[in-house]
Amino acid sequence: MPRPLIELPLLRRLKPGLFVHDDAALNAEPPLDLLCEPITAVDAFFIRNNGDVPEVEPGRDWTLTIDGEVERPAVWTVAALRERFETVTLTAVLECAGNGRSQFSPATDGLPWRLGAVGCARWTGVRLKDVLEHAGVRESAVYTGHHAPDRLIADPSRPALSRGLPIAKALAPETLIAFAMNDEPLPRLHGGPLRIVAPGFPGSAWQKWLDRIALRPCEHDGAKMRGTDYRMPIQAVRPGEPLDESLFAVITDMPVKSLITAPVHGFTVPVGGVLRVFGFAWSGAVALAGVCVSCDGGATWREAVLEEGEGPFAWRHFTADVAIDSPGPLAVLAQARNVEGHAQPLEMAWNPRGYCNNQVQRVNGAARVD
Repeated sequence: MPRPLIELPLLRRLKPGLFVHDDAALNAEPPLDLLCEPITAVDAFFIRNNGDVPEVEPGRDWTLTIDGEVERPAVWTVAALRERFETVTLTAVLECAGNGRSQFSPATDGLPWRLGAVGCARWTGVRLKDVLEHAGVRESAVYTGHHAPDRLIADPSRPALSRGLPIAKALAPETLIAFAMNDEPLPRLHGGPLRIVAPGFPGSAWQKWLDRIALRPCEHDGAKMRGTDYRMPIQAVRPGEPLDESLFAVITDMPVKSLITAPVHGFTVPVGGVLRVFGFAWSGAVALAGVCVSCDGGATWREAVLEEGEGPFAWRHFTADVAIDSPGPLAVLAQARNVEGHAQPLEMAWNPRGYCNNQVQRVNGAARVD
């Protein structure tokens, strides 16, 4: 399938280091050495699209409609939102549910993301809670439905994505309607002028180019909300088995995870030296507890130094220094765990859409004698 010719030059100019996936929609991710800062720069942030990238007319007032199960439907401009509601900033990890899909065997449907479909940014906007409460949330509302003008490339008559949130998450204080990213206006490639920020939830729930929120009396049934899209099986499914869509549940929390940013595959370290391991760890709605690091493929582990992050939804930097005493192959692993006792698995259980892969990352290298 052809890549989107209009957006590719823009991507090459704004994000020159990203790998572009071979897909009709524009999807790209950075190499891991670009994910080495507590706040991921916009030019290193991954791009995920299910369809086209809508045009945003310069000078036109973008509007957001609030309707459905509310007492007072409303239409807001970005300027009116900023004037009427308190502006807040929070730092949060955004990760595609399919990040790491390329590691599943056998291969699954979907983009073969490596490990770069994740980043941590400062998001500024207004609380979705405040906007919805101003409209008067009816007791019948159980879900939000989010709408945007992006369309499927193969069929422009159909929306590319229309996800939503359980009403409890929509009314949570951390959920935003964002208009800025890293203290700059939200870029078009990242959903500007408006997008949802739903910390802890997969990136699909962070609707871009947001122009309507409809409160629903049922789980939202928009594009990519049904079937097995962005859903995990509630019981084990083996490759090749027929799928019962009734046994899949919407992903509402991302699992605990870590990312080694240094060293990189193929590293060498002198015998008698010290190997310093760097990376970041994060969790969904459950607080991070710690990170262990191994340099011998998991035979022995040591606790890493885990720094504080910029708030409860930011990733946290970790480091570990390991003395190298003998020559030979090295396999660096990092395993994060949360306060509920859940830890990254050494091997990920297969699922038919390749979602939520949080298996321990492995970086291979060698110790050498100088």
